[in-house]
Amino acid sequence: MPTALVTGSAGFIGYHVCARLLNEGWRVIGLDARTDYYDVTLKDARHARLAPLGDFVPELGRVEDPGRMAALFERERPDVVIHLAAQAGVRYSIENPRSYLESNIIGTFEILEAARAHPPRHLLLASTSSAYGANTSMPYNETDRADYQMSFYAATKKSTESMAHSYAHLYGLPTTMFRFFTVYGPWGRPDMALFKFTKAILQGTPIEVYNYGDMSRDFTYIDDLVEGIRLLMDAVPERPEDGIVPEGDSLSPVAPYRVVNVGNSEPVQLTAFIEAIEQATGLSAQRNLMPMQPGDVPATWADAALLRSLTGYTPATPVHEGVARFVEWYRSYYPRNSCDPQMK
Repeated sequence: MPTALVTGSAGFIGYHVCARLLNEGWRVIGLDARTDYYDVTLKDARHARLAPLGDFVPELGRVEDPGRMAALFERERPDVVIHLAAQAGVRYSIENPRSYLESNIIGTFEILEAARAHPPRHLLLASTSSAYGANTSMPYNETDRADYQMSFYAATKKSTESMAHSYAHLYGLPTTMFRFFTVYGPWGRPDMALFKFTKAILQGTPIEVYNYGDMSRDFTYIDDLVEGIRLLMDAVPERPEDGIVPEGDSLSPVAPYRVVNVGNSEPVQLTAFIEAIEQATGLSAQRNLMPMQPGDVPATWADAALLRSLTGYTPATPVHEGVARFVEWYRSYYPRNSCDPQMK
């Protein structure tokens, strides 16, 4: 039975990735620090659902703790590593940048050092669409320059891409970096717009709509994202012997390293996203229109051609379907918020 190490296993994406692998018969080591960035009970509930699915080994700890990842790699010798643990959130990185330095940069360093000592078959690490920063040419393509990050969160994630490339080159570690695009769905994060909007609409309180609603995002449904990750696990990059990279591929000419967008390839206006929540809840939103927040970008849009070329797959869940599934989950998980909006 192959073993996968998934960091951030009690997180939104990590939970769903673990569930998919367990259902396929993998042995899964799930590492999570259970930080209080958002509701720890939600993280515990995710983890609790994993154990009955198969051979799940939960580990409590931070990836940035010196020596923790080295010891874990030495003990478990994972075949595949999916590094999803990170301090997330663009706006929070303005308030508490040190947590991003420690979790994202130092944590990734510890992962890379452990992988150097005990190489997995494939090392996969999460980056972000925010790495494209000030780019205005869309859709975002993996071969575009990405030099002007707009938030410290984005800067730390772009830094991890460079770090991972250096290790892939120096030590021959087959490495894939994911650039995720606004992931949403059941068991999602409370700090994300869909979660906050749904809660507010059901409670009859206003929602904060940034840039006065003139924003668009390439919303990616969680099941689509997990499918992309699962298929990319088997698309192990190889260093080109002649240094020549096929057109449209982000493969490094000097390392077994690749960056891949995982997005829906269809930007949706924020106003349309809110309308989908209104339709799913049967309630109208009270909109509090606000200016653009520091570190934010007005639009994201993924070019998913490379993902399709490598795996034959393109995410395609329409936003109205994905939002409806989230609202259904939310109402079942938080029933008190799902009745009369006056009942809080």
